[in-house]
Amino acid sequence: MRNAPLGCTESNRNQPKFTMPPPLDLREFQDKLTTHFRPFQRSFQFWVRAADIYSGYKAFQLRVTFEKDVQKQEAMWERQHEIAADKIYNMCSDLGGFFLKIAQIIGKPDLAPAAWVKRLVTLCDQAPTTPYLVVRVVLEKELGRNVDELFERFDADPIGSASIAQVHRARLKGAKDDVVVKVQHPGTRDLMMTDIRNLQAFALYMQKTDIKFDLFSVTKEMEKQIGYEFDFKREADAMERIRRFLYENNKKAPVKVPRVIRDMVTRRVLVMEYIDGTPILKLEDEICKRGINPGGKMATAAKRNILKSLTLAYGQMILKSGFFHADPHPGNILICKGSEVALLDYGQVKDLPDSLRLGYAKLVLAIADNDPIRASESYRELGIDTLSKCEDEQKEMLKLAQTMFDTKMPPGITMLQPFSEGSSIKKISVQAFPEELFSVLRTVHLLRGLSVGLGINYSCAEQWRPIAEEALYLAGRLKGEDLKTKQRRRGLFGRLLGRAVSL
Repeated sequence: MRNAPLGCTESNRNQPKFTMPPPLDLREFQDKLTTHFRPFQRSFQFWVRAADIYSGYKAFQLRVTFEKDVQKQEAMWERQHEIAADKIYNMCSDLGGFFLKIAQIIGKPDLAPAAWVKRLVTLCDQAPTTPYLVVRVVLEKELGRNVDELFERFDADPIGSASIAQVHRARLKGAKDDVVVKVQHPGTRDLMMTDIRNLQAFALYMQKTDIKFDLFSVTKEMEKQIGYEFDFKREADAMERIRRFLYENNKKAPVKVPRVIRDMVTRRVLVMEYIDGTPILKLEDEICKRGINPGGKMATAAKRNILKSLTLAYGQMILKSGFFHADPHPGNILICKGSEVALLDYGQVKDLPDSLRLGYAKLVLAIADNDPIRASESYRELGIDTLSKCEDEQKEMLKLAQTMFDTKMPPGITMLQPFSEGSSIKKISVQAFPEELFSVLRTVHLLRGLSVGLGINYSCAEQWRPIAEEALYLAGRLKGEDLKTKQRRRGLFGRLLGRAVSL
């Protein structure tokens, strides 16, 4: 037997050796701790900021009552809106993610104060970007090949970034045309779910105190829709389905829908056709660049054609198919040559059951015909539960339907005040609102915001009337004789069903 080293016997030589633990990686520990507590930090930031904005308005409402001069009151309100706009902007900008979507929803010229719109509209295209090296890792993991093997050219700088993903322009090997590569931001899903649950709690509080509207159901539908946005395979299927529907139901599709590169789609990566165009938010600048008077006949005609195309596409999608693109905010709309419209981003789509689709068609006809009795009947059919707080209930029900589901603004009004004391929502309490109908509501409000931004006031209900009639006729809800009578009354007899009325 070999001699053991000094101080070591045969018995202790067989004992397991003690090894020093690896040094603590403080950076890794800090990262894990930050990741664990980040949802709590976001919740804390949201509630502190939301409480500040809300309490600021409540205190102001009390203060402004002491001022009897109407003009001074208006000036005070403008200043309060400016203060709140800065706070809302900072909250949405700092927190990002889901709050960028909130900025898109509330920052519309027909709904929010002008000070809010001016600040929030700039957030549509200001989502933070994911570094190219991280994007490259995601692409290669998802597609299973090296980026250099797949693409002839890949622009490292994204052409746009939103709350869930960013898009890069590229060209596939051996191809002649460019494509758009949509890549999901890593780690955003959990944070967005945290954000929306905070918003749901805030919505419950608001509907019990100030706003007599079923806001909680609205936020539940938002939660469902945003969950879908993280699956790009679902988005690709939706894009192909809508593209096929619009191309099959029209001699020329009213809007352009990107073509999917089918073998390059995963849950986190989506490759599609590149469509060249001008974002609708920059349309006014483009018109001026070309030496065209933005308020002249040529510019107005172009804007009308743009709204006509969008309105026709949405009327057909919602009322004929029931399956529709549910996110027509300005960042998703491109204007191409000849005033053609391209509709992008199919992460948010909605498939309405026939009962809601046809019930909404009846409501469209009630709004277009200015019929308060049928509007009330349609509410009941749709499952919208209301509680009247006024004498002329049917008249207010019609006004509420027009406020919620039509794009037309009352004469001389450029901004609706849905939650003011004299509004229909204050007089008619909406106690229950179907979650699935929220996507229709949001779509109509976004279309209204676009029309106000373009300076054109029109009624989508009036434009959709022939499409709604066709939908009801095909479902056996409207007799042929009734349809002909309606068409004669409007001077439309002899026109094809489903043809959109000129804006």
